[in-house]
Amino acid sequence: MSSFTKVTLFTDTDGRARFREESIALDQGNPPAVCLSAISPASGVQFRESPVGFRAPVHCTGAPQWLFVLSGAMEIGLLDGTSRVFKAGEHFFSADTLPEGATFDPAIHGHWSRQLGDEPLVTLFVKA
Repeated sequence: MSSFTKVTLFTDTDGRARFREESIALDQGNPPAVCLSAISPASGVQFRESPVGFRAPVHCTGAPQWLFVLSGAMEIGLLDGTSRVFKAGEHFFSADTLPEGATFDPAIHGHWSRQLGDEPLVTLFVKA
């Protein structure tokens, strides 16, 4: 059975952003010709273009969403000093939301993001 790797940016139990990877089974469709996952709900899509030099300060994701890099490259940095780069054709599920009842503290919560390279960053958000 085939699978799809889902990279998730999430808020851990200590309120800090982390990455994790999990497999999504591609057990539907007409294997081996077409392997599909189960349908996931979505409420809308949004495109964004970020210019060369763009950098967003530490923030949390407002609501869970898939982020697909259509062109360019972006870096997501965590407060523990780690970061990951996502290039055109790559994606992740962003669920780094502020814990319920918490007040945003940029020393604890969230992540930062920035455009990398000499090409504008174009992304597609699929709202969960």
